[in-house]
Amino acid sequence: MKPNSIFFLLLFFVLGSTAQSPAYLNASLPLETRVQDLLGRMTLAEKASQVNNTSPAIQRLKIPAYNWWNEALHGVARAGLATSFPQPIGLAATFNDKAIFTMGEIISDEARAKYNRFQREGKHGLYEGLTFYSPNINIFRDPRWGRGHETFGEDPYLTGTMGVAFVKAMQGDDPAYFKTICTAKHYAVHSGPEPVRHEFNAEPSKRDLWETYLPAFKMLAQEGKVYSFMCAYNRLYGEPCCSDPFLLTEILRKQWGFNGFVATDCGAVYDMFISHHTAKDSVDGMAKAIRAGVDNHCMGYVGAVIPAIEQGLLKGSELDTAVARLLRARFKLGMFDDTSLNRYSSIPYNVVNNKAHREYALELAKQSIVLLKNRNSILPLSKKVKTIAVIGPNANDAEVSLGNYNGEPAHIITVLEGIKNVLGKNVQVKFQKGCYITDTMHYNREPDFKPAIEAAAAADVIVFVGGISPRLEGEALQVKVDGFDGGDKTNLDLPAVQTALLKELKKTGKPIVLVLMNGSALSINWENENMDAIIEAWYGGEAAGQAIAEVLFGDHNPAGRLPVSFYRSINDIPAFDDYAMKGKTYRYCEKPVLYPFGYGLSYTKFAYSDLKLSSAVLSEKIEIMFTVKNTGKMEGDEVVQLYIHQQGQQAIKELKGYQRVHLKKGASKQITFALKPGDLLHYSAAKDGLAILPGKVELMIGASSQDIKLRSAFLIKNN
Repeated sequence: MKPNSIFFLLLFFVLGSTAQSPAYLNASLPLETRVQDLLGRMTLAEKASQVNNTSPAIQRLKIPAYNWWNEALHGVARAGLATSFPQPIGLAATFNDKAIFTMGEIISDEARAKYNRFQREGKHGLYEGLTFYSPNINIFRDPRWGRGHETFGEDPYLTGTMGVAFVKAMQGDDPAYFKTICTAKHYAVHSGPEPVRHEFNAEPSKRDLWETYLPAFKMLAQEGKVYSFMCAYNRLYGEPCCSDPFLLTEILRKQWGFNGFVATDCGAVYDMFISHHTAKDSVDGMAKAIRAGVDNHCMGYVGAVIPAIEQGLLKGSELDTAVARLLRARFKLGMFDDTSLNRYSSIPYNVVNNKAHREYALELAKQSIVLLKNRNSILPLSKKVKTIAVIGPNANDAEVSLGNYNGEPAHIITVLEGIKNVLGKNVQVKFQKGCYITDTMHYNREPDFKPAIEAAAAADVIVFVGGISPRLEGEALQVKVDGFDGGDKTNLDLPAVQTALLKELKKTGKPIVLVLMNGSALSINWENENMDAIIEAWYGGEAAGQAIAEVLFGDHNPAGRLPVSFYRSINDIPAFDDYAMKGKTYRYCEKPVLYPFGYGLSYTKFAYSDLKLSSAVLSEKIEIMFTVKNTGKMEGDEVVQLYIHQQGQQAIKELKGYQRVHLKKGASKQITFALKPGDLLHYSAAKDGLAILPGKVELMIGASSQDIKLRSAFLIKNN
């Protein structure tokens, strides 16, 4: 055969092979061409099968089975080994979105590594995919809400910036493929009470909707480019969020430009006909959800989709739209392409919970710790102390550190272990649990109190590690004990048994450091008056105990700040089921609080000076410049905070910027913030949405929402 004949024969086979290969399997073609080609090859039954979180394989089209439900709230969750970072409320206390971005890179590395292994093993089940129901960016508007520790706190701006950093890191920067996909939840106006989450109707004012409940979601859609939203269980203005075209189409897609997919919270369609009574049955519910803009149904009703079309409740084109969005996501995750084309497919399993990741978990745990009180600078404690009594229900409890929605790290460091690690063998450490988290039925305190008091009396200093537990505050918990109901709190006090033991320990005359491990604000009035020092440590992840010990003994200078207000009493805030913001959070509460939003002490001191504004009128941008100096005796971090109040608006203060700055002793740094008109949006009744409104804007620079160091003002003029 002649060489030319051989060439043409090979060309024939190549072209013939290409012609027979479906377009959707050709990675060189445009994404939309591939999506529409695959969609066009699917039968109605095959399309309907794909809209549940459990999407079965379609062998003839080489569509692999996939479960859309996975979790990564503060580490890859519920799938075995993974690095566990602090619970999000603790992450928010870092006031460090750059650190959250680094954490997101680590979590997504572990997520891809685990997925790559699952794929090699042929596993496609629950918690084995790349679509994560995280982050939770609901506003922690009321400290009673048991799921509040899953959020980034009470402020929309802090929540939004933390969420954007997390999403950008998790989804990656590859132009062709997502590393993972994040799901912003629970959209919208969802924050308790837990026992009625499947049936309640939220009716906030339009101002509260646009200024408090929606901004973080908008930031994640527009700045974070999050590719998935989860609609919430509850109703909003009478319509279940998962069948609400106002939320899912008008706002999310038309106004915000979102082009990803929407998933329901698990079982939300069931709620429509069982709890909300807005749908007749599953057929009606599925139709209403898909028509409104839902694409993926966690624990939905696949069998109801075709009957909905047959009954005229749903159009075939509406189903096509939903399925196309889901296929688009799967293509963007690389599920139809050779792994050699996707750099994320080469991440090895040995990155999971490796040394570097464990060290970063410790770093974030340290950054999250908030020093609430330090009478006579008792902290840091001397490592030359002879005997220390470590007492309290959380002192040697490993599980409490992990919060919820967590993975399983190789090792969890308790506070007791951390203290022993830091002090070595030269200091005698006496441990007694002393009491349970709460009083239980027929609980006799005396047998537990007595050995704890004896240990305290024989020690030079007492470290009491108490607080709450994710076994008491959390999602839909079947718990009803004093102070807790269904996962929510019914009061804000430290559980009574702990305060009772602290009062007995106080009688020993020994100095007491109170370490709190909890996910929500507490009204610790007696403790504030009587403890020598108080540390808020949250649920700090796998390295919580080591981080706490390093703060206690001065290896780390704390600089965490409160992402929530600590109220003096539950009577100082409106009813839990009242979704109006008036009287709640630092933005609207006019009553004195115990510890304000943004508050946190340091082992050193800082001075602020030289405030300058680039303009007295905001047109395109105003730059705000000032100097911060470390005037104390230790190096440390300061969290500088920028607040505004626009005259004529309801919010007392609004956070609009923050920076965490490290300064050596005697060092200073010029800080710069920038504000644009789009950063200062407020509700306009005429527009029924957000707008730039003219007026005078007070500018406040501070170390907390109440500790304001510098002030100025500028104008927003009519356009």
